[in-house]
Amino acid sequence: MRGQDRSGHRLMRARTVLGAALAACIVLVFGAAFSQEGTPVKIVPRLTGTAQPMELDKVPALGRPVVDDVRRMRNYPEQPPVIPHAIDGYQLTLNTNRCMDCHKREFTEGSGAPMISVTHFQDRDGQVLSDVTPRRYFCTACHVQQTDVPPLVQNTFQDAKDIGRKR
Repeated sequence: MRGQDRSGHRLMRARTVLGAALAACIVLVFGAAFSQEGTPVKIVPRLTGTAQPMELDKVPALGRPVVDDVRRMRNYPEQPPVIPHAIDGYQLTLNTNRCMDCHKREFTEGSGAPMISVTHFQDRDGQVLSDVTPRRYFCTACHVQQTDVPPLVQNTFQDAKDIGRKR
């Protein structure tokens, strides 16, 4: 475009900007006109009950934790194992992770706890680090404590090896 007349491009750009500004003004004017018709704002009812939106509901008690220290079979490949012991009072902060007191490689012999997976030492690029990667540091993001409560919803899970097999 060197040496050519660019006034056509400037004119086209100016028309586009002017058209966009005009469309925005029309939307704002019609929006303001329709919002002042006096129709009240509808509040969508809650899906979880009839309580008022800002009312406090009673929270059910937590279930009793399973503390038998028995390792549970996983339901599917790559499932994070459940925590088979109580974790009440465990501190999981940016500076402290009580899980590492037993599950870090150098402490597993004395504690008898299983060592954390080698995947917890890999960063996003697959590079192996000398310590737990920050994205795997907060254990309870994936691992949950097993509790002795009935399920909230019906569970129809079937193990892959049982699908298609007659019982």
